[in-house]
Amino acid sequence: MSSSATSPLAQATGTATRRSRTAVIALCWGLVLLDGIDTFIYGSVLPKMLGGHSLGLTPDTAGTIGSYANFGMLLGTILSGMASNWIGRRVTVFVSVVIFTLATLGTGWSQSSGQFGFFRFVCGFGLGALLPIAISYGMEFTSRGRRALATGIIMTAHQTGGALAPLIALWLVDDHGWRTAFIASALPALILLPVAVKLLPESPANLLTRGRHADAERLAAAYGTELAEPKAHRGDKLDALKNLFRNRQWSTTLCFWLTSFAGLLLVYGVGQWLPKIMVDLGYDTGDSLLFSTFLNVGGICGMLVAGRTADRIGPRKVVIAWFLLTAVFVYLMGVQMPVGVLYAVVFLAGLLLFSGQTMVYATVGTHHDDEDRPTALGWVSGMGRFGAIFGPWIGGALLEAGNADIGFAMYACAALFGALMMTAAALTIKSRTTATV
Repeated sequence: MSSSATSPLAQATGTATRRSRTAVIALCWGLVLLDGIDTFIYGSVLPKMLGGHSLGLTPDTAGTIGSYANFGMLLGTILSGMASNWIGRRVTVFVSVVIFTLATLGTGWSQSSGQFGFFRFVCGFGLGALLPIAISYGMEFTSRGRRALATGIIMTAHQTGGALAPLIALWLVDDHGWRTAFIASALPALILLPVAVKLLPESPANLLTRGRHADAERLAAAYGTELAEPKAHRGDKLDALKNLFRNRQWSTTLCFWLTSFAGLLLVYGVGQWLPKIMVDLGYDTGDSLLFSTFLNVGGICGMLVAGRTADRIGPRKVVIAWFLLTAVFVYLMGVQMPVGVLYAVVFLAGLLLFSGQTMVYATVGTHHDDEDRPTALGWVSGMGRFGAIFGPWIGGALLEAGNADIGFAMYACAALFGALMMTAAALTIKSRTTATV
């Protein structure tokens, strides 16, 4: 046998480690699916709640409560990355799932709009806390050349949750009331969370950071992951945050944040107002609702396409290209054309729009090492949440002023801004690299 041949034992070991890593990705996918369902169930039951004047909700108070959830997400994403470095990523995942599950149950049992808004805020905190840690798990427990794909795969769960939430509402609300939709959305966590508690490992990088070298090496060997030496300068609990700004890193960090702002402005602005804008532009109501379905199906497909492409050519290039193309297709959505052609345009817009933002996370994740990645992802997602708040607001303002015809043009400008900011980030990285040579 030649020396280059692989022994049966090595092959078996490699297969076992691949299966173990796949199990981690699958668990993260399932948990993010719960995140997606609980995120979108509010919008799915809202028409019924408003129609029945449930809890005294009006369109104005409903919009305010939606903002509460977004502010909760903002806080959750910012804090979870740092918290995971202190108490462990595994514990952070479990706590975040428990928080949004209990809060979702709480919304279903609320007796006033005040209670409802409080529970949606708490739910948003837990939902936001999970996502950056789940992405960090996916990137750590996969090979270096497939990290963008792992990010895209995990984020398909969020889109799938967005597709399932309306079906849950359709199944339950008419016959059993809006409360049952929230309760049903929370119940799957009772099955999946115990499985995750048993099977989800701690992050080897996190164990190494906390001084548990033997445990880190054992776990890294079991899952076939790379294990780098911890940074020599790590001395306090805020080092991961400080590393976002050290050694002229602040300029890249700021560009990443602004790119995420533009991306989530697009995701939440276009996602929320697409049906309404289409109705105002003269399309049939049924077509307008189906446009949202095509947008989200395109998003699921786009995660996989963008992930594979980013692993080949680099996620920064994909973000820039995707945002530029998003600007084109989002703008075309406002142009009068045959409905059949418009469905294709909306599908392509969704394919580019959602995955473009996901590749922002992949870019940040690959730019930072395992120790700093959760904090970096938490902050870039948190800063992007301001876009998630501003995007729906600007769409509502344009519709209120009777300017639906320029809505898609405004969102196209946001996509161009995102491409510009990621280009600026690439230039700052190149400048810093050149300066150190």
